[in-house]
Amino acid sequence: MRGKFLWPVLAFGALLSLTSVTAWAAPAPCRTSGSFEKWLEAFKQEALAQGISRSAIQAAAPYLTYDARIVGIDRGQRIFANTFLQFSDKLVPKHRLDNGLLQIKKHAATFAKVEQQYGVPAPVITAFWGLESDFGTNMGKDHSIRSIVSLAYDCRRADMFRGHLFDALRIIERGDLKPEEMIGSWAGELGQTQMMPSEYLKNAVDYDGDGHRNLLKSVPDVIASTAKYLDELGWKRGEPWLDEVRVPANLPANFPWDQSDLAIQHPRSKWSGWGVTRTDGRPLANDNLPASLVLPMGRHGPAFLAYNNFQVYLKWNNSLVYSTTAAFYASRLAGAGPMRRGSPDIAQLNFEQTKELQQILTRKGHDVGKVDGLLGSASRVAVKKEQIKVGLPADSWPTPELLERLRR
Repeated sequence: MRGKFLWPVLAFGALLSLTSVTAWAAPAPCRTSGSFEKWLEAFKQEALAQGISRSAIQAAAPYLTYDARIVGIDRGQRIFANTFLQFSDKLVPKHRLDNGLLQIKKHAATFAKVEQQYGVPAPVITAFWGLESDFGTNMGKDHSIRSIVSLAYDCRRADMFRGHLFDALRIIERGDLKPEEMIGSWAGELGQTQMMPSEYLKNAVDYDGDGHRNLLKSVPDVIASTAKYLDELGWKRGEPWLDEVRVPANLPANFPWDQSDLAIQHPRSKWSGWGVTRTDGRPLANDNLPASLVLPMGRHGPAFLAYNNFQVYLKWNNSLVYSTTAAFYASRLAGAGPMRRGSPDIAQLNFEQTKELQQILTRKGHDVGKVDGLLGSASRVAVKKEQIKVGLPADSWPTPELLERLRR
């Protein structure tokens, strides 16, 4: 999911939630020049200069071909901005939760050893494993090298995919995978937790001791490599990642909704003092552990306290909807109860209303970026500021009520 960018890929500074808008992503204004054959020959020479063996390049040669379909997918991909509840309902059905618990039990010894080494608990690894490939049953059907060479030749994200192509050849040279085995997503991701070649090369671990780092077939390699990658991203051993909480409906009018922001942390004791509780109404731990209040669908939807480890989820995939889904899936695997869904009638804007809101915010002097019906972080900041001005709770969730007040 990190390479494909099919989920809502947006910057998350003060961003707290996503709209339910769906729109087309505009392709970058660039033009690929020169023939593919000439480009490929120059790439091969550079690969040799970097120390990649001629035999590795020759082994990959049948797949070093241009596929216009892959470039078309990349340039025309849609950004899906489902609400958090829509997304999590779709991605974590009961069978995926049950299968995750089964995998944890089945591979308990490996998970225990891996956690001792890397500090990442089994539920966290298992949630990514389930979301990315449904535990190895759906890793993609495209040849990774063909996809990556096509995207490296295309002008839009050439530098990024060029690096991945060099590392794909190094994976072959290292003996981890044969070229014909490298089947994955259309964007070149490989394995049961979908790593791009550079991630694979750096983080793959031979945990079953067979001399190969095989993230397509070896479950021990998958578990250990995913843990190593999360450790590299900054996972803090023994610390929590996400807790669902309850923000009571009868909170005082001066509740600081504007503090519900991933960029803002307060001790749990302070959130408790403001009335935030556990989902069953019991008080939060009265300690200084820093946490952010996350409201993926505003103050009437589900609510979470996100800890420092939640930043690792955002590094894995910087969509708040994906990251919150993955983190709560892990919490469920660790024993948390079903989610409190909040109000059944959460107000939200449709596509045209979102564009109108962006236009109004622009006229009021806010920099919201492109007026495209998708509210990114800049638009969220503007929404919060206008909520404060008109006297609405500043939870950064755009609603028809806010739009109507701004129209007036």
